[in-house]
Amino acid sequence: MIEVMHLGKRYGETAAIDDVSFTVAKGEILAFLGPNGAGKTTTMRILTCFMPATSGTAKVSGFDIFESPMEVKRRIGYLPENPPVYPEMTVSEYLQFVAKIKGVPHKKVGAALASALEKCNLGDVARRLIGNLSRGFRQRVGLAQAMIHNPDVLILDEPTVGLDPKQIIEIRELIKGLGGEHTIVLSTHILPEATAVCQKVVIINRGRVVAVDSQERLSAQLRRSEKLSVRVRRGEAVDPQKILSIDGVQQILPQPAVDGEGVFIIESELGRDVREELAKRVVESGWGLLEMKPLAISLEEVFLQLTTEEKGVEEAAAAPVADGGVAV
Repeated sequence: MIEVMHLGKRYGETAAIDDVSFTVAKGEILAFLGPNGAGKTTTMRILTCFMPATSGTAKVSGFDIFESPMEVKRRIGYLPENPPVYPEMTVSEYLQFVAKIKGVPHKKVGAALASALEKCNLGDVARRLIGNLSRGFRQRVGLAQAMIHNPDVLILDEPTVGLDPKQIIEIRELIKGLGGEHTIVLSTHILPEATAVCQKVVIINRGRVVAVDSQERLSAQLRRSEKLSVRVRRGEAVDPQKILSIDGVQQILPQPAVDGEGVFIIESELGRDVREELAKRVVESGWGLLEMKPLAISLEEVFLQLTTEEKGVEEAAAAPVADGGVAV
């Protein structure tokens, strides 16, 4: 649905983005992650034909952004960081206006309006002035204008910035519900956003893509050991040496106790499954096994590794990590 091929944008000697490439499948929700100033907005503006690239190209629904920019625009709904709304218009007036300028046939404007109001939960404020709405509702109006013409692709730039926690949850659920029907590129530097709604992650740092994959596969590529969280009823009775004597176990890290229970992080060699032997040892020792679960490297840890160090996934996975580092 979206193919980005070696995109570059330069301002004199300064590269805003450099050799950016990734793909997004039909119906997929992709998180475009990076620190502020990493090149996310520049990439999105190029994809929406708002600005030209210096090098490379991209295709949306098979149409090239250089050769067929109008066809690309017809197939994209774009929500910039600040919603492009007119505060002096009512929600319905504004969305009807947007539908007309986006080429929705006159006979279908009513149906398009009704659909956008329903999907974005704007029915109760349809007759209110946009300028009198809360920021959360204005953000919903921005989403409605992006999808009023039922585009193949939605490109959303920081859609929850400045919202309160309740509004953030509502917007995330709305975006998640749009997946499948629309292909979505979601730009954000708020990592829970990506974890909550996206199937695929692109991480960009200083204008260059440093990782493209699912969160699970990125975690697997960057981890250096296996980790298990173990919770027992009698934490004070745990003998670390009994656990360390298990073949493959490297270290045991006690965690803060909860109501007298003991919680431990057990680290073992990468690829070595010690769960069966560990459970047997805990039970035979009478420590009272309550819970055992594997721990994966979090998206926050992946993000920090790939953006604080200018490395791709392979280099980051091979690099040593000091005590207290984020790799697992």
